[in-house]
Amino acid sequence: MSISNTTRIAPSLLSADFARLGEEVRNVVEAGADWIHFDVMDNHYVPNLTIGPMVCQAIRPHTSAPIDVHLMVEPVDDIIPQFAKAGADIITFHPEASRHPDRSLALIKDHGCKAGLVFNPATPLDWMDYVMEKLDIILLMSVNPGFGGQSFIPTTLAKLKQARHKIDQWTQLGGQPILLEVDGGVKVDNIAQIRAAGADTFVAGSAIFGQTDYKNVIDTMRQEIAKGENNAELTQP
Repeated sequence: MSISNTTRIAPSLLSADFARLGEEVRNVVEAGADWIHFDVMDNHYVPNLTIGPMVCQAIRPHTSAPIDVHLMVEPVDDIIPQFAKAGADIITFHPEASRHPDRSLALIKDHGCKAGLVFNPATPLDWMDYVMEKLDIILLMSVNPGFGGQSFIPTTLAKLKQARHKIDQWTQLGGQPILLEVDGGVKVDNIAQIRAAGADTFVAGSAIFGQTDYKNVIDTMRQEIAKGENNAELTQP
């Protein structure tokens, strides 16, 4: 899977109809989604229990779109190879959930997947400074992880700008591209502002799956993203 400079919309299966996941995946990709975001919760690191590698393997034949696996589990190393074998393209995890984040990132890449770190609202970005060469993506949580349908935390906008500044500095020095993803409370009415703050990949759950016309909401999100790209804030650290 190549990393491009375009923006991406990644509907979160957490808000999909679990009784017909394969159909939901096909429908949302046909409606214009770029990735499928796959939320893995263990009722240990976060207070909820969701889906595992068997479900990832089950939906893999339904789409060629990248499956973006977000591990909200502790520990992470044992389950990384399972998701890689189940068809994941991208695997991200929370640095607090790994004893050795550098080793966990290397494990993801050794299994042929893109690798990234996830930062909770109160987690500082300092972790990324020491593993930049292993990162393909950074995911900022704009809600506290564990449940769908929460409201966007406004302070995430300043954090996005900080992360964008770090990534831009890295790439200007010759480093590899690193995507900047945001997850939590992303909706039509705030996605332009989120794009202007520097995000290029947008996870949206109930904002998409809670609507009857997936294509209409994805198209509208793209229009709002374009507005954000024309905002001068986009270039600010």
